[in-house]
Amino acid sequence: MAKKSFMQGAVILGIAGIIIKIMGAFFRIPLANLIGDEGMGYYQTAYPIYVLFLTLATAGIPIAISKMVSERVAVDHYYEAYRVFRVSFILLFTIGIISSAILFFGAGQIVNAIGNPGAKYAMMAIAPALLFVPIMAAYRGYFQGMQDMKPTATSQVVEQFFRVAAGLTLAYLLIDRGRDLAAAGASFGATAGSITGLIAVVGIYYYKKNSLRGDVERTHTISTEKNSEILAKIFMIAVPVTIGAAIMPIMNTIDVGIVMRRLQETGWTEEAANGLYGQLTGMAGPLINFPQVLTQAIAMSLVPAIAAAYKQKDLVFLNYNVRLGVRTAILIGLPCALGLMTLSEPIMLLLYPFQKASAVSAAPCLFIMAFGVIFLSTVQTLTGVLQGLGKPMIPVMSLLAGAVVKVVLTYTLTGISSINVQGAAIGTVGAYIVASAMNIIAVKRLTGVKFDIMLTFVKPITSALIMSAAVWVSFRILFGFFGNALSTVLAILIGVAVYCAMLFATKSIKKEELRFLPKGGKIINLMNRFKK
Repeated sequence: MAKKSFMQGAVILGIAGIIIKIMGAFFRIPLANLIGDEGMGYYQTAYPIYVLFLTLATAGIPIAISKMVSERVAVDHYYEAYRVFRVSFILLFTIGIISSAILFFGAGQIVNAIGNPGAKYAMMAIAPALLFVPIMAAYRGYFQGMQDMKPTATSQVVEQFFRVAAGLTLAYLLIDRGRDLAAAGASFGATAGSITGLIAVVGIYYYKKNSLRGDVERTHTISTEKNSEILAKIFMIAVPVTIGAAIMPIMNTIDVGIVMRRLQETGWTEEAANGLYGQLTGMAGPLINFPQVLTQAIAMSLVPAIAAAYKQKDLVFLNYNVRLGVRTAILIGLPCALGLMTLSEPIMLLLYPFQKASAVSAAPCLFIMAFGVIFLSTVQTLTGVLQGLGKPMIPVMSLLAGAVVKVVLTYTLTGISSINVQGAAIGTVGAYIVASAMNIIAVKRLTGVKFDIMLTFVKPITSALIMSAAVWVSFRILFGFFGNALSTVLAILIGVAVYCAMLFATKSIKKEELRFLPKGGKIINLMNRFKK
């Protein structure tokens, strides 16, 4: 297999992720207006449980498929790669049947145990998605292993589009029959999306099947691996990844109890404590998720690229991808972090104009959590590197150590009245700093990679700081003419332009690296024209 950088795949997945996030926002806002807080209560009872089941079913196996397929394709064993896909397909199909059946037939018992029986139909409506999503994950993992991210991106966008369209349409049609049924209609959107997403990725698979078949048949020899051995290898990779994916959600659940109790112990009423926690998790927290879309795309693309280079013992190309991955994460994480920090209050007021007091109060939490974006970006990227190296337990242990730090800091700082809920934000940042440091130490130990300090850190930091200054100055000039909302949007656009200009002015991006991007050749030609 020819050498492939992860960058093109990361860009494709990143663009798809942004589109999905935008469509997700378009879904949530009108849905809440349509079915109200009662309907959203039913929907929000079913959806997190569905996500938990989905995480347990699919968090680790697609990464295992991607890594194992990439390793076999790297040494021209296409038939063995196909066998990995076939075995994993059967495994995920089985998991899908069991998990969807548990959620569908056990919906009544689950919602009664939670204490929200009205959510039964919503849970039953979303349960079939647990059958189709794991099957889709098998195809996605197979394509990702061959470093072809387009099928994954396409199926993700198709899945989200039909989820939004079907969910909103059914909620609208069923609202007159009760908010419980309207919530069920919204939940069924996930099922409709999973079906259409599966159709899309299967269609792409059969479209590409002839080109894939040639390599598979050419390398069709007596298998050296038993199905049981392939399954064992899948589980060896998937189980640690799944555990790692579950650590932070579990710790965030524990976090609720710590924050609420400690706030009340320092004199806040239960109502006030709930409001502060809502500002942290409901208003400031979601903004931190947006940069993750891009860095998660880098991590997903790195796994097969690193695995292939490691399998071929090509340490030069492996270290090149590690350096480029970390630098790309920093180039993305730094401007996002400093931009959110610089405009923390204006951004909150832009998004929550009808909750001005809460928005202003939540701004310090956003400021603190935004700083953590820098380290979260490297955590995700280095996790992808370590998974590609076949060391999935290292990022698990790093994240676990970070989670312990988070609990200690949150418990201690939240109990200080002057810090209050900001202590939880500091705890989250502390967790990411610890996990990032442990991961980078492990990667350097395993690969011997050396980073160019000037190129990786100094130049991006300089560019981001100048961008931040431009944003701060432009917002304050514009505010007097246009008010908060338009001034914030214009300041962000100015910041993007300044940052991009600084990256090229400081030569933070090398020209040859642009060739790995979609239409990279045309970008370079355009740059050369401007220089003339």
